[in-house]
Amino acid sequence: MNTLICGSMAYDTIMVFKDQFKKHILPEQIHILNVAFLVPEMRREYGGCAGNIAYNLHLLGGNPLIMATVGDDFGPYAKRLEKLSISQKHIRHVPDSFTGQAFITTDLDDNQITAFHPGAMGFSEQNKVAEATGVTLGIVSPDGRDGMIEHAEQFVAAGTPFVFDPGQGMPMFGKDDLLRFIDQATYVTVNDYEAKLLQDKTGKTLAEIAKSVTALIVTLGGDGSMIYTEGREIAIPTPKPAAIVDPTGCGDAYRAGLMYGIQRGWAWETTGRLASLMGSIKIASRGGQNHVLTRGEIEAQFEQHFGFAITL
Repeated sequence: MNTLICGSMAYDTIMVFKDQFKKHILPEQIHILNVAFLVPEMRREYGGCAGNIAYNLHLLGGNPLIMATVGDDFGPYAKRLEKLSISQKHIRHVPDSFTGQAFITTDLDDNQITAFHPGAMGFSEQNKVAEATGVTLGIVSPDGRDGMIEHAEQFVAAGTPFVFDPGQGMPMFGKDDLLRFIDQATYVTVNDYEAKLLQDKTGKTLAEIAKSVTALIVTLGGDGSMIYTEGREIAIPTPKPAAIVDPTGCGDAYRAGLMYGIQRGWAWETTGRLASLMGSIKIASRGGQNHVLTRGEIEAQFEQHFGFAITL
């Protein structure tokens, strides 16, 4: 069973400013802002929603197919995917462009200043869902605007169920766009902030949105998640993580667990718990793809936290 993951591939350059931004930004001079922060600590991580989801689905033993557009600088990421044996068949190189880039500066209060360059993501509509074979589930995650719209339409045309995951891409869409996505999708997943934004933009309540799809999943960070399906509201707990190190990519790890359970026809109570566990595992390590576990270790943690066993 192939899972087609439409979304972004990106490099995350993360820098740490060993002070507080507020000490160096003068409110009365904000109209002529010109500041520079010395960042002795810097690291570069592999990221992007599609890359992170695929990595976690691969850990679970799934078969992810990434559908994304990348630039001339994708070489190191390509070597990583090759080493992991994750298919690159539907990753399209766009000449004379950069792979998506996020430049994130964090201060000692965990405030962040981020600049994001979409690069090759702006050409995501060049990929076509029909080019992938053996796909039984898909996801439309944050990507170029036209690509997200066209990939949703193409999943419908192919008769393939898919998850709509607007994430940080939601500001690109208006009311009519979002209502069309909801009508097309089989599942919708958002975090609690995105859920409020989705309601404000569409004018629909969570209950109304849930009626339009097989399931609406809302993640609540450390408070777990809620799954709205068939008139039910299923509360999913979050296991206590080994450590709270970095939330980057936790939502993507959750979505990988979600899609794994959906592919296997598991009950929502089990699917949600696996998704929640994947997010909990991820938060204990830096970056979106640095946690390394075997399937057996994931199974053991699941039973330890939830009191019953699963077989991945």
